[in-house]
Amino acid sequence: MPSPSDRLPFSALVDTLRAGYGPSEFKRDILAGLTVGVVAIPLGMALAIAVGVPPQHGLYTSIVAGFIIALSGGSRFNVSGPTAAFVVVLMPVVAEHGIGGLLLATVMAGLLLVLMGLTGLGRLIRFIPYPVVVGFTAGIAVVIATLQIRDLLGLASAGSGGHFLEQLHGIVMALPSTNWQDLSVGLLTLGILLAWPRLKSAIPAPLIALLVAGLGAWLAARFWPGFEVATIASRFSYELDGVAGQGIPPGLPQFSLPWHLPGPDGAPLQLSFGLLRDLLGPAMAIAMLGAIESLLCGVIADGMTGTRHRPNSELVGQGIGNVVAPFFGGITATAAIARTATSVRFGAASPVASMVHALVVLLAMLFMAGALSQLPMAALAALLLVVAWNMSEAGHFIRILKSAPRGDVAVLLTCFGLTVVFDMVVAVAVGVGLAAMLFIQRMADVTSSQPISGREAGLPRDLPTDIAAFRLRGPMFFGAAERALATLHRLEPDVKIVILDMGEVPSMDMSAIVVFQSMLEQLHRSGVGLIVVNAEPRIVVKLRRVGIRRASGRLAYCRDIPHALRLAESWRSGSPIPTEPGNSDSGTDAGR
Repeated sequence: MPSPSDRLPFSALVDTLRAGYGPSEFKRDILAGLTVGVVAIPLGMALAIAVGVPPQHGLYTSIVAGFIIALSGGSRFNVSGPTAAFVVVLMPVVAEHGIGGLLLATVMAGLLLVLMGLTGLGRLIRFIPYPVVVGFTAGIAVVIATLQIRDLLGLASAGSGGHFLEQLHGIVMALPSTNWQDLSVGLLTLGILLAWPRLKSAIPAPLIALLVAGLGAWLAARFWPGFEVATIASRFSYELDGVAGQGIPPGLPQFSLPWHLPGPDGAPLQLSFGLLRDLLGPAMAIAMLGAIESLLCGVIADGMTGTRHRPNSELVGQGIGNVVAPFFGGITATAAIARTATSVRFGAASPVASMVHALVVLLAMLFMAGALSQLPMAALAALLLVVAWNMSEAGHFIRILKSAPRGDVAVLLTCFGLTVVFDMVVAVAVGVGLAAMLFIQRMADVTSSQPISGREAGLPRDLPTDIAAFRLRGPMFFGAAERALATLHRLEPDVKIVILDMGEVPSMDMSAIVVFQSMLEQLHRSGVGLIVVNAEPRIVVKLRRVGIRRASGRLAYCRDIPHALRLAESWRSGSPIPTEPGNSDSGTDAGR
C-alpha cells in the first residue's frame, strides 16, 4: 500500500538527497544535462513545428516544463519536454482553437494530472493493455512520418490542414512540386542520422547531422547560384518588444495568459464555459497520454538504473509542469524516453541532470537563436522521420501480429487504424473498450459450475439422491455469473438440498449477487434448500449486506462439505439445526 508521501511533489529530489549527493554526482549530472540539452534543442523545435506552432514554443517547453517537472516529479532520471507522441493529439487542437486553445488545453490537462497523482491513479495506468499502447504508438509514428514528407521534399503546399487522409491526399497532389535542393539536404541528414550511431561515438547523432546539413546548405547557397532551401528563418517570424524578426526570438520566455494568445482566426481567444467544454476532451486525452508516456519512461529508467520511481508523485510533477509552462508559451510536455535513456547512458545521477538540460536549451536560445534559425526544414523533417521510426516499435508490432491471440491482434490493428484514420482519442477509447470486452470474455471462459460426486468431495460414499453438490470456479461478475449458475436451474426432480462449494470463487460483484439471489428465490419456490460451503468471509459479508442472510427459505453457510451433510440430515429430520463453530448464521439462516 503506497504511503501518502508517494503522492507528494519533489519526492525524487528528496530521495536523491537522502541517498547522498556530492561533487562527483554533480559532475555526472552536468555532463548528462549538456548532452541531452544538445539533443533536445532540434527535437523541441521540430516537434513544435510538427504540431503547427512556431519552433520557439518547443524550446519554451523544454526550458520551463523540463526544469519544473524534474524539480517536482517522482523520477530521478526522467527528462521531460515536447514528445512525438503528442503530435497527433495537439495538431487538431491547434487547427480548431489556435495556439491559445492548445495552451489552455495543456493547463487543463496539467490539473487533471495533478488530480490523478493525488488520488493515487498512477498505479492504475499500468493496466492499459499492451496491444493498445503499441497500436496507438505505431499509428502516431505513421502519421508523424507521413507529415514530414512535405518538408523533406520541399513541397510548395501540401496537407496543411484536416485529418490524416486529407493531408495525405494533399501531399500526393503536390508531389510534382518536389524541390531537389530540400530533398538532397533531407537525405544527407537522414543518412548521417542512420550511419553515425554505428561509429559508437559519444557525440549525439542529431548534433552532427544537423550541423553538417546546416553548414552544407549555407555553403551551397553561397557558392552555388540558385541553391535555396526552406529554413526556420524563411518559414517563421516573431515580434519581440515591438521589433519584428525572422526565425527564433533571442530572449527569455515571456509570461502571458494562454487565453490572451491567438485563436484559429488570429484574434485572442474568448475564455468561456463553451470553450472549456470543447477543450475538455482533448485535455483528458493529453492527460492520459502524458501519464502513460511518463510512467512508461519511469519504468524504463528504473530498469536501466536499478532504482524505483514514485508514479503518483511523478504525475503530480508532470501536472505542475504542464500547468505552469503554458503561461510562458510552453506546449504540452511529458517524459521523453529517448532523452531519458540518453541522460542515463551519459551518467545522470539525479533530477539535476534534467534541470541542467533545461538550462542548456535556455542558453542556446539566448545566444544561438540566429544560428538555430538557419536550420533547414528538410533536416528537421529527417530528424522526425528517425524519431517516428524509433517510436513505432515495428519489431514489437510484427511480433504481436505473428504470435499474439487473435483478440489481441484485433485490438492492436483497431487502435492502429483508428489512430491513423481518425485520432488517438477515439483509438484509445475504442481500444481499451475492446480489450476490456476480450478480458471479460476470457474471465467468463474460466468461470464454471460443475457437479461433484461424494468421492470428489472427499466422502467415503456417494451423496444421497436428494442432495446435489456443485463447485463454482472463477470470479463471479456480471459477465460470468449467469452462465456459471445456470446449471443450478436444471436440477433433478428429487433433489431437495443443494450444496454449493465456493472455495474457488475469489470475488463476487453486485451483478453476480443479484443472479445468486434470483437463483436462491427459484430454489425456495421449488422447495430446495441451499448450503454454501468454503466461501471467502468477504463474500459471505457481501451476501449478508444485501439481505441474503435473511432470505426466506432454507439457507446456511458451512465451512466444508461434511458439515454441510450433517446440516442436511438435520433439515431432513426436522431436528434442531447444528450451529457451525464461529458461524452463528448457520442456525439462524437455516431456520428462516
